[in-house]
Amino acid sequence: MTSSRKDSMNGTRTDDARSVGSKTRAPIPFRRLLSVETRKLFDTRSSKIMTVSLATLVIASIIGRGVVSGPELHTLIGTAGIGLGTLLPVLGILTVTGEWSHRTALTTFVLEPRRRRVLAAKCLPPLITAVTASLFAMLVAVPATAVIAGVQNVPAGWGVAPLALLGWTGTNVLVVAMGLAVGMLLLNAPAAIVICLSTPILWAVVGRLGAVGEVLTEWFDLNTTVTPLTAGDMTGDDAARLAVSTIFWIVIPMTAGAVRVIHREVN
Repeated sequence: MTSSRKDSMNGTRTDDARSVGSKTRAPIPFRRLLSVETRKLFDTRSSKIMTVSLATLVIASIIGRGVVSGPELHTLIGTAGIGLGTLLPVLGILTVTGEWSHRTALTTFVLEPRRRRVLAAKCLPPLITAVTASLFAMLVAVPATAVIAGVQNVPAGWGVAPLALLGWTGTNVLVVAMGLAVGMLLLNAPAAIVICLSTPILWAVVGRLGAVGEVLTEWFDLNTTVTPLTAGDMTGDDAARLAVSTIFWIVIPMTAGAVRVIHREVN
């Protein structure tokens, strides 16, 4: 009786110690999660190829447009948006779908069971990358404008509206957020990439289907509603259209995707 009582007491103490240890264990600092997810964004082979391709496309498009159209800073910066708008959403998609395609989600969620914090840490690096890529394009466009003006012996056009630059950067962030939202909703990289890249073509077709198609495009096509933002002359009606398209393409799918990821069982 005495030995069994001691064993039961020792077992109770052990269980209590485990429960106390689990309760008092400090959570992983968010900055560490952010650092890990940032490394994941750029350490994989596909991400490295995507980053190099993005930088190469930005530089090539700026120089090529400058040679053809002349040294206009505003035009060169806008040309860089073609490459950014194509590849940045793909980078966001790969960020949120990589855990499921590489079957590492179980390890990630075991190390950090609070899935909301993991999702937040995954979404921030691509959005920051969008801002960084926009600044990179501006830094490339400035010397390119000067060099092309000197080579062609023509005056350079330096006129750029600050609101237009800010709106153009915001557009790149929204495009990446759309990629994150669609990728989080589908958790399938090929399907999400196809949807994001084919959306402009599909909306162009919808816009030609008469008055109803034009109205739908004006309110739900994100590529159309961000045009005034990029130009830096957004009105109240333009802001309303942008808000509707943002809710449709970013807020709703990202919310649904987050709920799916939080409650999905990982095998």
